[in-house]
Parts: sequence; C-alpha cells; structure tokens
Amino acid sequence: MDAISKIEVFQVDLPLKEGRYAWAKGKFVDVFDCTLVRLTTESGVSGVGEVTPLGPFYLPAYGPGAREGIKHLAPVVLGADPTQMEVLNAAMDEALMGHSYCKSPIDIACWDIFGKLTKQPVCNLLGGCFNQTIPLYRAISQESPEQMAAKVKGYRSEGYRKFQLKVGGDAALDVARTRAVAAELQPGDTLVADANRGWLAEEAVRIVKQLHDLNIYVEQPCNTYEECLKVRQRTPHPFVLDESIDSIEALLRAHADKAMDAFNLKIGKVGGLTRARQIRDLGARLGYIMTIEDSWGGDVVTAAISHLAASTPTRTLYASTDFNSYVSVSTATGAPQRDNGMMNVSSTTSGLGVQLRADIIGEPVAVYTKSTSQ
Repeated sequence: MDAISKIEVFQVDLPLKEGRYAWAKGKFVDVFDCTLVRLTTESGVSGVGEVTPLGPFYLPAYGPGAREGIKHLAPVVLGADPTQMEVLNAAMDEALMGHSYCKSPIDIACWDIFGKLTKQPVCNLLGGCFNQTIPLYRAISQESPEQMAAKVKGYRSEGYRKFQLKVGGDAALDVARTRAVAAELQPGDTLVADANRGWLAEEAVRIVKQLHDLNIYVEQPCNTYEECLKVRQRTPHPFVLDESIDSIEALLRAHADKAMDAFNLKIGKVGGLTRARQIRDLGARLGYIMTIEDSWGGDVVTAAISHLAASTPTRTLYASTDFNSYVSVSTATGAPQRDNGMMNVSSTTSGLGVQLRADIIGEPVAVYTKSTSQ
C-alpha cells in the first residue's frame, strides 16, 4: 500500500473578473476564499483537490471552516490508502459528522492520485469518457433587467447557449428580469430562472404563473424541499432542484415525490467525487438530466467537474460550469479552458491533469504528517 504521508493546505483568494457575483436576497461575493489540498504518498505521488464555498451564506460551508475541518480529519487521512476511497470516506465520516465540504478536497485529491498510479485520467475511473467536449452554462449575476439582458448578448458572443438567471428577490422585479432576458434568447438557447431559495412558496406560485408563457426552467424557488414541492405541483415549467439534493437519500425522496425534472449536482456539497459519482449514476439510471458543477472554484475544481461531466452519459448531461473563467487568478496549469461555450476534459493525461502553480499558491498555511498529527 502506498499510504498518504503528507497533507499540505493552501489558501488563495480568487477575485471575480466582473467585480461582484450577486444572487437571491441581496447576497453577493467579490472575492472567493479557495482552499487547496495536496496529498503526497510514501512513494512521492501527489494529488490535488479544492473546495471554494460561495461565501459563508449560500450553503453550510465557509473557507476557514474547510481548513479547520481538514485539520480535524488529518489523523484519519494520514496513513490511509488513497485508492480505497470508500474506506477513507467511511473513516472521515466517523471522525467528523457532516461537513461534507471539508472532505471534498481530500476525496478529489485521492482520485487524482488513483489516476496517476493507474496511469488513467480520472474520467476513465469514474465510468469512462462519454463526452470529450462538455457544454457549459453561464450564470447571470443579479442586476437590473436591462443589465442582465445585455449580459446574455455578451455571453452568447463567447459561445454560451445555456443561461442561468439569478432571481430570488422582489417578485415584480424578478418577473421583469426573466422577461427581459427571455426576450434576448435565440433558437437553441435555454434559460433557467434560479431563485436560490429566495422566494416564499406563495411568491413563487404567483411569479411562475406570470411567466407561464415563457419556455424556461424554474430552479430551487424556495428554501425547503417541502416548499419547492408545493410550487412544483402548481407550475407547468420544467423544475430543477439544487440545494435540496445533497445525498442519495434526498434524490430518492425527490424521485418518489416526482418533485423535479432535473437536478444540479455539486461536488463539494456531497463530499467529493466518490459520493458525487454515486448520486450521478443513480440519477442517470432514473432518467434525470443533470448539471455537473460545484458551489464555486478555480482551476482544480473546474478540472474535477470536467472529469465527472465527461463520464456522465451524454443524454443525461445538461451542462457544467467553467468556474475558472469567472475568476482572475489561475491556481494550476493544465485546467480545462472555455472554447466557444464548451470545455474539454484532460483525457490524455493521468489523474486530473493539473499541476498547482507554486508562484500563485505560495507556501502552505498548514502541513500535516504523522509526527504532527499524533
């Protein structure tokens, strides 16, 4: 066994290129707190992972918490076999209940190591490469209706044809935002109105009724699953669940209740590629289309997304996200890059296909070895 012998943790600020990313209830982020992890085995093979929460108020996750969680997990990670991901995940769950986002970069780094040891790209290990080229969507940060509509024109010129509109604020303004953006759509474009849990059920029902004539998806209108189900039962629009789908159990419940037509799968929210693959595979077998993504990220998260998306059956893959194109700092070489609204997976190199940039990430903020974690 080539056991994990060292854990290095790095912190990097990722400023947003457009200055601010805003969504429901006035929430916004200007700079993202990125945590990078590098695991090294006894033979010197290393793997990298990342978690970058969308601020401290989107999901139960925040940057300093990720690093504190990794500190707590270090004793069970050191000495573990990085190729036995289920065993390691079980050990991490025993050591730290919940806090899936803290476990995600460790799990991703193990898959990177596994790929390098087997000389295979991670997408092959996750089921095989269905999609060398992956369709992308573009999130439209919450602004005025006119500004958001103008953004669609700009993003389309970059090749995007799938758009996620950030709503979840004032009802009348959200209706105006959605109609303004929908008016800019061209044949072949798709639009998702994503409220990010920002509406009450009563508000959501009124809003979707006012948008009944538009060909759009409605995504996670309310905070709770039960509220979303009420809205789902009263709208003809295709319905997407996001924040509510955080486990296999949540997916099975939504399937039994006929609560959705599609769902978003965020790697960090479920604890890494191991759990994400399980949910992805079940979702595909049940016939759902999926967006493969994360809450946020840079180059390493974008690479992990690309491998999970590449190994997702084509008919069930709606889109993915190129988070590294949203931020102004590149933390790794070899990461997928946007090309005309698509991105390619690194399917010819082993592991994730990325290398951390020492000049950008600097010195680790924490290093754990057997001697420091006993």
